[in-house]
Amino acid sequence: MEKQLARDRKLWLVAALCGAVVPLAHAQSAVTIYGIMDAYVERRSDMAVGGDGRWLLNSGGMNTSRLGFRGTEDLGGGLKAVFQLESEVNLDTGQAAGGGAFWGRQANVGLEGGFGRFVVGRSYSTTYDFLLPFDPMGYAPNYSWATSAGAAGGGATGGARKDGMVTGVSNMAKYRGMFGPLNLGATVGLGEGTGNKVYAVAGAFNSGPFGFTLTWDRVQAPVTGGTDTTRGVHAAASYGITDTFKLFAALRSYDKQYAVAGAGGSADKSRTWWLGASYLVTPPLTLTLAYYKQDIRAGKNLGGIDDPSLLALRARYALSKRTDLYAALGYAKASSGQVSVSRDDTAFDSKQTGVTAGIQHRF
Repeated sequence: MEKQLARDRKLWLVAALCGAVVPLAHAQSAVTIYGIMDAYVERRSDMAVGGDGRWLLNSGGMNTSRLGFRGTEDLGGGLKAVFQLESEVNLDTGQAAGGGAFWGRQANVGLEGGFGRFVVGRSYSTTYDFLLPFDPMGYAPNYSWATSAGAAGGGATGGARKDGMVTGVSNMAKYRGMFGPLNLGATVGLGEGTGNKVYAVAGAFNSGPFGFTLTWDRVQAPVTGGTDTTRGVHAAASYGITDTFKLFAALRSYDKQYAVAGAGGSADKSRTWWLGASYLVTPPLTLTLAYYKQDIRAGKNLGGIDDPSLLALRARYALSKRTDLYAALGYAKASSGQVSVSRDDTAFDSKQTGVTAGIQHRF
């Protein structure tokens, strides 16, 4: 009897799902399930005070692993309803990454038409969106300093400096529109009382082999004693010399003013720039070279860091349109202080080397 009831429940569930799908088809709606599964093995030096190296098996070497849903509904007259949900995944443990919000990468809904695309919810900032095509390493966790320089981390001295761009924004409204070769965008994060207020605008121009973008953003973070204010400006360009060889260059100006002064002053100021190139050696094989350099000019959280830089090299081999093998080498150093090849991890010494081999599948 219990088995019969279980079979009946399954039949009712299938019928309900089929009934839900039919109206979606009539409404000319589409939902796409997508993701990136990226896992790697890495040997990294100087992972503790005294220079100990470690082997790591981790998730997201070339791109962060993720699972997402995106959908559209045709509303007629060229207007569409759109939504996106996206969660970061740690392949090495199977857990949601970061311990934060499950849909911490994307959770938004909006409209799209001839005017462009407008969404509200949580998403990446306009700065993040517009600068991504101009990082030769594509924001790779192994190894790129485009989103945040690695001249920081806890380490032995407890330094906390992380100069970088505005990435994810909650409680936000975002617009992006394309008008011929011109691309325009803006983000406003409302903050809602105790949260950070975020403002970002950007423009990009793409014509033939040449691309250029200029971004500006400001973050106002309420703290005890006032508001910390961060301003960032990026200028970046790319040029395809041939169909197989492309050059990249970018500059970031970072200025964070603290409401409460402390050791090192009342501000963090730096300039970060990078140069890079990608070369399609053969249709399956792409080589990428990038060099990131940070000039720290002032810092409340300076921590003795001076003249940090990162050199990165990556080989990517396409087994198919969806699956790649990759190997990467990163070498970071500083004249003094602590530096990491990673934009995210704790630093312990004035130099570090990382060697990575991984596989990525996209669906």
